[in-house]
Amino acid sequence: LVAEMSVEMVELSMNAPEPVRTAGILQQNRVFLDFFWDLAKPDQEVRLKAVEDLIQYLKTNNKADELDYTIKRLVDGLAHTREAARPGFSLALGQVLSTFEVISLQSILDRIKEKHNLQTVKKKLVRNAAFGNLFGVLALHQSSRLSKEPPVVLGCVQLLQSLSQHRQHLKDLPTKTMMDILNEISEEVFEEVLLSALQTDLASAFRTPEQLQLLLVALQRFPQTLKPKKLKKLLGSSTIINAENIPKLMEVLKMASRSVKKECVLPAVALDLLKLSLKEDSFQLFWNNAIINGMLKEPPGPAHYLSFRLLGSALPLLSVAQLKEVLSGEVMMQYGEHVVSAQVTERFKLAPEMDSYVSDFLAGCQDADRQLAGMVGFSSLINKGSPLMPPVWRGVQHLQPAALQHYVEWLKNMFLKPQLDKLLDCSTRKQKDNREGKEQENSIFYLRKWIVSRLSSIIDNHQVKKQEDLVMDVARFVFFHAFFSAKKASASIPETKGKLSVPLDDKTRGVLVNHFFGLLLSMHHLPLTEDSDKGTAANQKRVQGVRADGTMWIYHLVQYAQVLLDQPEHAQCSQPFSPEQRKAPEELLGITKDLQSCVDKAQEKKAKKKKKQGEPEWVEVLVDILLSLLSQPSRHIRHVCRTVFSSICPHVTAAALTAILDVSTTHVRDKSDGSDDDSDEEEDDEAMEEEDDDDEEEEEEEGELEEGEVDQKFRQELMKVLQQQNALATEEDGSSDEELDDDAMMALDKGLAALFSEQKKKNQAKKDERTKIQKEKTLVRDFKIKVLDLVEVFVARQAGSPLVLGLVEPLLTIIDRGMSSDSDQQEQEFLRRAADIFRNQLCRSKVYCRTVGDRQGELHDLLDKLMTKCQKLADSSVCLYYFSASLYVVKVLRGAPPAELRFMGNLDVDRVSAIFRDALTSFMGRRKSPLTAQMFTDLFARFPGLCVQLLDQAVQHITSGVRVHQQGQACVLVLRAIQNKEVQQLLSGAPWTELCVKVSGQLAASLQQAGQAESKVVKEKVVRTLELCQFLAKHVHQQKLSVDLEPLQKVLQSLTSAIAFKKTGKLEDTYWAVMKHFGVMKPKVEKTKPDKEAEQQQVPKKKKGFLPETKKRKKRNQPILEPAAAAAAANNSTSRDKPGADKGQAKKKHDKKTKQKRPADGAAASQPNPAKKSKITQSESKTAKKKKPKQKKEGGGQM
Repeated sequence: LVAEMSVEMVELSMNAPEPVRTAGILQQNRVFLDFFWDLAKPDQEVRLKAVEDLIQYLKTNNKADELDYTIKRLVDGLAHTREAARPGFSLALGQVLSTFEVISLQSILDRIKEKHNLQTVKKKLVRNAAFGNLFGVLALHQSSRLSKEPPVVLGCVQLLQSLSQHRQHLKDLPTKTMMDILNEISEEVFEEVLLSALQTDLASAFRTPEQLQLLLVALQRFPQTLKPKKLKKLLGSSTIINAENIPKLMEVLKMASRSVKKECVLPAVALDLLKLSLKEDSFQLFWNNAIINGMLKEPPGPAHYLSFRLLGSALPLLSVAQLKEVLSGEVMMQYGEHVVSAQVTERFKLAPEMDSYVSDFLAGCQDADRQLAGMVGFSSLINKGSPLMPPVWRGVQHLQPAALQHYVEWLKNMFLKPQLDKLLDCSTRKQKDNREGKEQENSIFYLRKWIVSRLSSIIDNHQVKKQEDLVMDVARFVFFHAFFSAKKASASIPETKGKLSVPLDDKTRGVLVNHFFGLLLSMHHLPLTEDSDKGTAANQKRVQGVRADGTMWIYHLVQYAQVLLDQPEHAQCSQPFSPEQRKAPEELLGITKDLQSCVDKAQEKKAKKKKKQGEPEWVEVLVDILLSLLSQPSRHIRHVCRTVFSSICPHVTAAALTAILDVSTTHVRDKSDGSDDDSDEEEDDEAMEEEDDDDEEEEEEEGELEEGEVDQKFRQELMKVLQQQNALATEEDGSSDEELDDDAMMALDKGLAALFSEQKKKNQAKKDERTKIQKEKTLVRDFKIKVLDLVEVFVARQAGSPLVLGLVEPLLTIIDRGMSSDSDQQEQEFLRRAADIFRNQLCRSKVYCRTVGDRQGELHDLLDKLMTKCQKLADSSVCLYYFSASLYVVKVLRGAPPAELRFMGNLDVDRVSAIFRDALTSFMGRRKSPLTAQMFTDLFARFPGLCVQLLDQAVQHITSGVRVHQQGQACVLVLRAIQNKEVQQLLSGAPWTELCVKVSGQLAASLQQAGQAESKVVKEKVVRTLELCQFLAKHVHQQKLSVDLEPLQKVLQSLTSAIAFKKTGKLEDTYWAVMKHFGVMKPKVEKTKPDKEAEQQQVPKKKKGFLPETKKRKKRNQPILEPAAAAAAANNSTSRDKPGADKGQAKKKHDKKTKQKRPADGAAASQPNPAKKSKITQSESKTAKKKKPKQKKEGGGQM
């Protein structure tokens, strides 16, 4: 039945000369018309929904007029001016044609050509019409019926060929659409219908990239039709890639590279050519001649980027031999030079794209040999010895186990025997010119450093598929070369078989030592392998840091170290322990015993008797050990301490936490005063380099100060030396330096040299002392930052513990001291960390202590102390932290808020209200208060119960605030409070009405005090007051409260006389918004149109070719008139001007001229100078010029 209805609908639509529009039906059905509005909307989801609903509607209703109207609207919408709408109409038309197959595609194609005819359309609509044709063909293609009607296919291709002329609008879209059509049709249709039509395009394939790609697509789809004989007939050669066509292909690739310069993608034609070269077995010819000797010979730019992208895209397509050849060739070398030169900022970097290419290749390739070739090729690209690939790279996780094993072997062999000649060194020209003799040694060091980092990253990455033997192999390799050297090969120690071609230096061993400790940490967190982890239950905790047999990784490394120590004839320790270092294991033994006892006590299940009073808890001992470890400048130890402390957080006691806080406050303060003993701790190299630079600057400044000061002791010593040699001239003997003989001069020189040498040593000692103190301060500051790690971990893990409350005051002390002192960058970093922990992790945490117990009085005292301190501060930023701490204490006292709004938990409402009431009074009564309105707004929003207690006082301050600013802030507080729905519920009924009456009275009194609102502060206060008035009036009228607003209305009405209102502005808009609730609307200002005829009469059109009056030469020889006569002359000249002239401006100019040219005797010369004159005025001025000689002769008279 549906098919019959559809046939009838189509027949009706086709037989009619014009589409019949039943306006009545369409006007009634707004739902149907809304589909077309939705198709044009920019939101893609809305368009897709409209297409789906439209198809469902047409299938359900089966009305011929609606279907015909749909086709008409969709064909019209193909050329929509809104770009986002065209795909929507095209998709809808394609779906309609796919659903109603009885509709002829030929008829639709004819409609498209007729509606969007490029020959008849207006010039400004050519672009839209071109897109209309293109999207029409796309709709026919999307119908999936195109292959069934070969004539329509031919018509579409011909239409697309005609659209190719409009490349400035459509670019390569017509050619791409033709390719899509070729991918859909059969070879038979192509041979019979399209081959003749595409003859010209295929024959000119080397003209543009689009035409060449069209040929390549046709070759892929229809190889039986386009045989070598046919190609020879079309192109003159039976193959596309040959020596004759290479220059043509190069030009096409250059054009393609320039066309995608902005898109930063690989042109499809380049990849198709690469695939064709592999198919035709001409890859070597194409790569060497077209890419290396063609594209790479161009200047760096799009041609090079195309070659690099083609290299990345070719990786999945090449064999192992081809991969090795390509990854060691010129393209790879040029890519490396690009990476090195692109390290400068604001330069285009292709390295991220190449990383994606390589990662995709490794992820999609299952061949271990090809994976290994790719990894080795990119790892061989070096600059100054260091490979350009980052040592920590996620692409390694895609390697197969066999490929990973061979890759690790390659890395180890390259570490033992660096072969720089087999690697691709892509140094820049400047680097090659600046090479020195030590370049070889530095390159080997950087290469080995990178290899160790890569080996460590492989173990550290849990996503890498690795066996336990591989992990142990890497750990043994790093450990052996960090601490030992091979003397003689041994079968039991495989590492002794590898001989170093270049001995390891101290720098390399230092790198190995650091990475070994990093490996220890990684192995401690290493999960079980997939094979051994299969037996673990889903809900069972995953064990880390152990092997499949249950033994710890570190145990196997200890066993390996014992083997090395037991065979000194095969392995020699590279750094034997000194006597002082041999004491360390003995001390370590005691620490280990303490740790063991801590572990035993922590794991005890039976309760013991009461401990001795002086014996510390095991957690306290462990915390002391962690604090001592943190003093060492090691990133790995810092990480270990953080990890260990996070595991013992639930067991931390108050004494242990106090020890941490003492280090952050008291201990640090002593250090900063420089009163502690000398510190023997080592400092981090990079940090100390920066600080050494700062110290040098400080020393220079201090040296300059010392030079300016006079050292009295040094002066006395100098006088003594001079007097001993009789070299000091005195008035009595009248001696001078010239009387000294040579021996005396030599003795004097020696004495002076010894004296100045001693003085120099003293100055240097002072500088060294200052430097030492500065370095100690730096170490202490660094130690403080590390200790904050423990505080941060505790707050994050134990936010609900009562011990967290003890962190409030110490953290506030750190913040207060840090903000009040001018500190350096490191101190600022410590302050920032402390503030972040306090605000974001402590005060704003959703988890907090909810078991106050017997500490209610202590917490109330703490709240009182915090708010008292808060009011005495001078800095508002520090006050904000104290206020936040107060709100945190209130939150802890209240506990979890239940459904009952009046519930306040353990909070003493009267005492707390009195504390905050004093603070509010201080804020409103002091001219310079550190408190802000935002603080009390947060208080009101978070604790409505306290807000109710403070609301009456806030209302009083609307008029009693010490300054106008405070009165405005009181209005803000009251507004935020009464807008709170919870406050409205707490004060519902008579208290709420009473509050509204008070607020109304205070607002009326406040507005009466406003007076002349000329200053910015007063206007701001009036705006705040009006905002509160607006809410109050609206609420009273909506709730129909019994509140008399007439006094407020009268004051508001009289406000217009006190304030000069503008046409618009926040003050004026708020005022009229308030008056709207009282039924008074803003008066509309009628705009009067100016009389155009009067304007034309007043401002005559200036003639072309005449000078403006301001540029004309003035009448300099005008006679001097008496004041009365000058006034009369001015009146006469003004009366001659037209009424439209700008008299005021003319008078000003006239006054300026007369002032500048005033005679010496003080008389004023009168000279009329109107801004613009009419023709009559110009003729009169000519007459005046003619009379000028006569006036000069007469010497007087009026004009």
